[in-house]
Amino acid sequence: MGKERMKLEKQTLYIRVPMELDHHSADAICRRADELVQAKDVREIVFDFSETEFCDSSGIGMIIGRYKTMFARGGCVSASGLRPPVDRLFHLAGLHRIIAIDKTEGWEIHE
Repeated sequence: MGKERMKLEKQTLYIRVPMELDHHSADAICRRADELVQAKDVREIVFDFSETEFCDSSGIGMIIGRYKTMFARGGCVSASGLRPPVDRLFHLAGLHRIIAIDKTEGWEIHE
């Protein structure tokens, strides 16, 4: 998971999810996001799914894990740029009930 896939602005961590969110990529996101949440006092995580075409149960677990972490810290999690297959999976998994969904395309990296 390259640094260009995450950015931190104030207390918000933006995560651009890769094209395939599987066990390997979900594990990398978990490790790096958890490091930043602890080290930088993150209060919000925003997932950008605008490039994501595939997500398996590992990806759902990664999202739920970050949600639980942020909830325990008094923070929140949201997602944007959901394509139809990922949006359908979010509905089936019930993620729409616990995570705010932004219908915009995602965020831009300005470096």
